[in-house]
Amino acid sequence: MIQHRGPISGIAAWRDAYVATAGYDNQVICWDQRTGRAVARAFHDHLANQCQFSPDGKHLLTSSSDYTARLWTVPDLRLVAVFADQEDDVEMSVFHPSKELIATASRDHRVRVYDITGRLLHRFEGHTADVISVEWVRTADELISSSDDGTIKRWSLQTGGLVADLDMDGVETDTVAISSSGTVFAGNDEGRIIVVGPDERRTVPAHDAGIKRLVLDDARHLLVSLSYDRTMRLWDVSSGTPEPLDTTALPDDVWPRSCAFAGGTRLVFATFGATYRGYDYQTRSWDTAVVPPTGGVNAVLPQGGGTTLTVGDAGVVRRDGEPVAETGSLCNFLTPLGGLVLSGGQLGKVFDALTGRELYQHRSPLNCGVAFERDGDRYAVVGAYTGEGLLLRLAGDTVEHVTDLPLHVNAVKSVAVSGDLLFSVAADASATWYDISGLQKIATVEDAHDKIANGCAGLGDGWFASVSRDLRLRIWSPDRTAQVLPTPHTHSIKCVAADSDGRLIATGSYNGRLAVYDRVDGRWTTIDRPTTAGISSLAYDAARKLFVAGAYDGQVYTIAG
Repeated sequence: MIQHRGPISGIAAWRDAYVATAGYDNQVICWDQRTGRAVARAFHDHLANQCQFSPDGKHLLTSSSDYTARLWTVPDLRLVAVFADQEDDVEMSVFHPSKELIATASRDHRVRVYDITGRLLHRFEGHTADVISVEWVRTADELISSSDDGTIKRWSLQTGGLVADLDMDGVETDTVAISSSGTVFAGNDEGRIIVVGPDERRTVPAHDAGIKRLVLDDARHLLVSLSYDRTMRLWDVSSGTPEPLDTTALPDDVWPRSCAFAGGTRLVFATFGATYRGYDYQTRSWDTAVVPPTGGVNAVLPQGGGTTLTVGDAGVVRRDGEPVAETGSLCNFLTPLGGLVLSGGQLGKVFDALTGRELYQHRSPLNCGVAFERDGDRYAVVGAYTGEGLLLRLAGDTVEHVTDLPLHVNAVKSVAVSGDLLFSVAADASATWYDISGLQKIATVEDAHDKIANGCAGLGDGWFASVSRDLRLRIWSPDRTAQVLPTPHTHSIKCVAADSDGRLIATGSYNGRLAVYDRVDGRWTTIDRPTTAGISSLAYDAARKLFVAGAYDGQVYTIAG
């Protein structure tokens, strides 16, 4: 049976005939919309991020972290062309509405235009951070792109350059949509829709957390917004200003990263599972069919006796592969706190992973956690997508929420403790230090990394390690200066862990490579690639004196220093 083995990150539909999905398992699948059955599948060499049907429905365009966009026939998914000039992940690629042209948005900060054969025609440079989305202006050979640099830029094929630069007040804007009249709708990290018309700009408060995707049905003047506040909102944009029509909470298995208008009054949504989910916005009802879970591992935790606890995309907590508890949705971390093991993820809930019991509800998804002692009490800090760290205190067999620590202005990707210091890194490449004794911020270094920082680890005595999409390992001293080391990795480094005395540092990347650095010898001692799936998490098993690595293929691997 053809299904996804990892979360579905991108989805597209063509009328009432086909649905296409792009997944973190590298797969692209074409589905018969009427039966819900898979028709064909194809593969990228890395995560597949987004997909789009051509206007005539005869081709599918896919975007991948293998640095390419690819063109396939529909429905058999025969490869036609590869668009390969990018130097980093392709987050989005789009068909021109009437010409045989394709545009791509890449994390290498550039927008590109190709012809249908894969020949590069234009390379637009000017963004200073990752380009996340791109759309064609329907009435002109122009493009609109949005970037993590907090701007929206307009590019002209005729001039080959920039024709407009819109400052979004420095707020990251992940998604844009453009109507046939030329109105631009942009969704930002503060949950607002910014409407940019010919003569004015308006702001519409829309969500309680960042907007991750806007999808426009121009013919019906309908706009969908998806947010990490776990809601979908449908807007009437016939007047040019979004007017609310419908709001619905997302099912636990829906990933608010992508959706598409399908046949009739249906929307289809990306999920954390093996198939997609549908919603009828006329009857306001979700499909009730079960979305099968996937087995990807997002966090590992060695326990006594050589056992390992895992949790992942399905929210199922396992001990050495055997189910222990269920949390109901994707979880990203496992953090011991007294007799509890904290976990959480897309639902914004903090669970006890050993029982599945809910302990606390936050307003946005959760990424990471770390525990420490202070004044005789045990605490944990849980990092959120909205930039804060949830300070939780152990109280018997539960936790009390003490306060939210303002760690970053962007998603907290990882937190660590060393000595009396709390350290965190964020999606905006920053790093922050807190004094644990006083719970006071010491400093934030805004440009601590050259790209998104994905992970950090404590090394003892106030020292830390951090890793980033920039393929560097940074070793931070207590005075907040960093030794920047090249690594053997060729793709974004996802995670990092250290052994008990902070001498050995293990790193894992999105293409399945593991590498261990010896701080004393000053060299990389071990390099291995046990899987072609991404390494999601790392932890040190002191009992066995080795590192354990969780992977998106659902397996746990080991690597010695």
